[in-house]
Amino acid sequence: MKICHITPGAGEGFYCENCLRDDGIVKSLRATGHDAMMVPMYLPPLAEGPPPQKVAPVFFGGINVYLQQKSALFRRTPRWIDRMFDAKGLLRWAARMAGMTKAATLGETTLSMLRGEDGRQAKELRRLTAYLAASDRPDVVVLSNALLAGLAREIRRALGVPVVCMLHDEEGFLDALPERLADQAWQTLGRRCRDIDAFVSVSRFYADLMTRRLGLEADRVHVVHVGLETDDYSPAAAPPRPQAIGFLSPMTQSKGPDVLADAFVRLKGDPRFVDLRLRFSGGRTAADKPLLKAIRRRLTEAGVADDAEVVEDFRRPSRIAFLQSLSAVSVPTVRGEAFGLFVLEALACGVPLVLPAHGAFLELADATGGIVLCEPNSAEDLTDKLANLLTDGENARELARRGRQAVLENFNVEQAAQKLVAVYEQTIGAPA
Repeated sequence: MKICHITPGAGEGFYCENCLRDDGIVKSLRATGHDAMMVPMYLPPLAEGPPPQKVAPVFFGGINVYLQQKSALFRRTPRWIDRMFDAKGLLRWAARMAGMTKAATLGETTLSMLRGEDGRQAKELRRLTAYLAASDRPDVVVLSNALLAGLAREIRRALGVPVVCMLHDEEGFLDALPERLADQAWQTLGRRCRDIDAFVSVSRFYADLMTRRLGLEADRVHVVHVGLETDDYSPAAAPPRPQAIGFLSPMTQSKGPDVLADAFVRLKGDPRFVDLRLRFSGGRTAADKPLLKAIRRRLTEAGVADDAEVVEDFRRPSRIAFLQSLSAVSVPTVRGEAFGLFVLEALACGVPLVLPAHGAFLELADATGGIVLCEPNSAEDLTDKLANLLTDGENARELARRGRQAVLENFNVEQAAQKLVAVYEQTIGAPA
């Protein structure tokens, strides 16, 4: 089967779950004989290991998208001018800027992209469909998330193939838009979803949420959990000493690094945890600097800043080493999220987690047996649950054992790819 995955890149500045998910899926599909290709959008994707055999250029380059949004002049420029702004080095630089991935500053652009051929980036859409039509025509085109729904109508028209759309945390982005634009974006997305043949959610929780919010027919929405390439993940040879709590996610407000920092300060006030360490990894953008300064100030005022560190390198080998240095992982997200690839990575390394009892974390706790749940947005309850985990070695080891076994048996990327192929085959075979 010929499969084209269209994936927005986030540059290389932070841990991008969608990028890593799609990279793993495409590589697994190719390893099992499918002709799969990833087409990056906006920014270069965060990818790992050797590059795929088929590499497409970046479409809808982030700088060109911005310029075309702001000025009609750039909606008519020839390709040789646009190509200069699509240079990978320039896009990587742009990825570090504050507004490139921040919902509050991207409202009008988001709405324009959802409008597809009627939006201000229509020139970019024509270029994408021409490229796909000139290449070997795929059997199915897969959109990495519903924010790309504006592409579907023209892709179906130009290629005559079905379009499948992944569902993964779009609602948090849309709800963070200014209220007027958020309402318009949800309404536009609902209309554009009519152009999509099938949806694949990364969790049952999120499938139910988006089915309700977009008014989707339940039989068009499938659930396939994210899978992990597990080959090189393994537990540490010995428990870390001193004990350490880790955070693996973009260091942005919605992920709750400040809540974890507060819990760490509380733990350090307990004589049992005088040697405890806190380690952050996952990257950040310029927009996150005020939050990180506030966290540093909180730790300094409490006299524990020397026991906390940020690990800058979050590429795969470094992530594994990072996880193996930890006694527990916590990413106390502010809202319920669609999944959490870091959950699979931590458990594959034999590290239990303490996570808020909302969103897909409830589902993952049941499915893996390696997660302790705490009250959402409560540094006090997070502190108590972490303290219990850190002082009960037998329970921590059992959580780690069960969690790792569940990931290896039920959450590997090969299984996820096989389930996705089944959805693609069903969609291709469905009447138009």
